[in-house]
Amino acid sequence: MSQVRSSELPTLKEGLEPVRPRNLALDEDSEKRLHELLHALPAAVYTTDASGRITFYNEAAASLWGCRPKLDSDQWCGSWRLYWPDGSPLPHDLCPMAIALKESRAINGQEAVAERPDGTLVPFIAYPSPLRDASGAIVGAVNMLVDISERKRKEEHIELLAREVDHRSKNLLSLVLATVHLTQADSPDDLKKAIEGRVRALANAHTLLAQARWVGADLHKLVAEELRPYYRQGEPRMTIKGSKLVLEPEPAQAIAVAMHELTTNAVKYGALSVPTGHVLVEWGRAADGRVVILWVEAGGPPVKPPDRRGFGTIVVDRMIRDQLSGEVRFDWRREGLVCEIAMTATSSPNQLSRHRAETVLSTGSLVSRQQF
Repeated sequence: MSQVRSSELPTLKEGLEPVRPRNLALDEDSEKRLHELLHALPAAVYTTDASGRITFYNEAAASLWGCRPKLDSDQWCGSWRLYWPDGSPLPHDLCPMAIALKESRAINGQEAVAERPDGTLVPFIAYPSPLRDASGAIVGAVNMLVDISERKRKEEHIELLAREVDHRSKNLLSLVLATVHLTQADSPDDLKKAIEGRVRALANAHTLLAQARWVGADLHKLVAEELRPYYRQGEPRMTIKGSKLVLEPEPAQAIAVAMHELTTNAVKYGALSVPTGHVLVEWGRAADGRVVILWVEAGGPPVKPPDRRGFGTIVVDRMIRDQLSGEVRFDWRREGLVCEIAMTATSSPNQLSRHRAETVLSTGSLVSRQQF
């Protein structure tokens, strides 16, 4: 084996890539730029040393936690308290960051809930990952926390809507079933028409509720929609009076059916069966807080009290009494039917003020005076 003479060493050295030691520590300027970059991120990011002591956190992390942990002192996570998604307490030394360091592995997408000092709960997903040096030894860890509060709110809203749809569907089907059971007629065609009209009244109420996102249905629109087919331009056949009153879904559906029955009766036998007839619908609050709705007919054929209760009367009575625990009074006056409905119903957004209403027929005679 030949030896290399010392005179040849410079030549060999010139042909070799010089070996430089790797400096794993960031210089001051580089660390500053890195921190500025992390502070600019919208996601919460923080780092710890190998023992889990927090060495850095950005502003998004401080915002998520609602507090500022002590650097090089507080361990594992900067949150005040932690919980599992089911609400059970999560000790800090068992949080995702602690597990990542203790088990030397990254955790992708562990869900938890942070509680701020003010009691606010913030659901989040953690992505902790160990940091290693050139030899593979763990020197710390970095964690990113993604706030999922908005996603949770949407999930809860969807769940609430699903329960609400289920409840309202069952309620609507119960109303339809009750309507069918209460409907009688002399022929199959008459039965079909009667059921169709009552279901259509429910459908109209449902449309108004849907337009208002099921907050409620405006009573004025509810009544006007039922009377609309019988309105004639230039002929004051109907008057609708009352302050703004938005009925909750169940009262709205029951009142829709009641208005349909009263309208159907007026078209067949009452004020709307002749060109000179007139219908007044008016409402207000009674002294006891209940909503009172008056249906007053005038100008139609002379009215005689019925020998027996008709099916329409039974439907109105059942809807108001059974569905709303309200009261119904029919007064078969010669000049026209007067129906008074009293019920306990929540209105939104405007409550009706207490007032005194006088119902006056087109003839000018005082038919009903009701203290509201």
